[in-house]
Amino acid sequence: MAGILYLCATPIGNLEDMTFRAVRVLGEVDLIAAEDTRNSIKLLNHFEIKTPMTSYHEYNKIEKGKKLVQKLLEGQNIALITDAGTPGISDPGEELVKMCYEAGITVTSLPGAAACITALTISGLATRRFAFEAFLPSDKKERQEVVKELEQETRTIILYEAPHRLVKTLKELEGVLGNRRITVCRELTKKHETAFVTTLREAIVYYEETDPKGECVLVVEGKSREEIRKEAQSQWEQMSLEDHVQYYMDQGIDKKEAMKKVAKDRGISKRDVYNSLI
Repeated sequence: MAGILYLCATPIGNLEDMTFRAVRVLGEVDLIAAEDTRNSIKLLNHFEIKTPMTSYHEYNKIEKGKKLVQKLLEGQNIALITDAGTPGISDPGEELVKMCYEAGITVTSLPGAAACITALTISGLATRRFAFEAFLPSDKKERQEVVKELEQETRTIILYEAPHRLVKTLKELEGVLGNRRITVCRELTKKHETAFVTTLREAIVYYEETDPKGECVLVVEGKSREEIRKEAQSQWEQMSLEDHVQYYMDQGIDKKEAMKKVAKDRGISKRDVYNSLI
């Protein structure tokens, strides 16, 4: 029988966040695939885990992934761990999971620490709905496109950023999203953990004068639906009723339904639209 791939969450800072189950599984599996064996050996030594390790990272994920799948098919159980947090979140683990499913291998996840959720819960912003973007793309054009998409996002937005790029990213966000509320979280679960509740503009001023240390999680307020409605209302008011109706008819909508949509957009009655048109 084929083995099982275990996705084992590891602490993002405080070692006490390691679960009993993760410690047990890491000690029982045949092999541990780690993003960086130099970092992971410290964790394994702390919990006196002697299981052999192999590297699995962004630059060998295809070649090494095939080898890991073969070992799983031969019946070995393998645990996948990242440097910190849950495998598959902003790391190549998702690729290995896909390969395992294609090969008919069972995959299970051992829940634990995740920086995005940790930051969200202490941000003071809405937690019911959120959009996790991880690190913004490094390609300038793609990065601009993603930030532009976030402009209309009504959910709370979660981003990861390195300290040396923090100010640049804050300026990009403020330039497109406006002066939204933001909580900048750093050193999560560690001794100097901070959750800086502020605005994008104030955060820029602060971090231009104070060098941030440690990886950052940015939790940004989503755009309010009321603001979106006002913008849409303003857009429609700049059009004549005739052009507004034609806008929908050009999309293949019949005139009666188009008039109905126009009335809704403008907050007026269908009769008012009809009377204006005749």
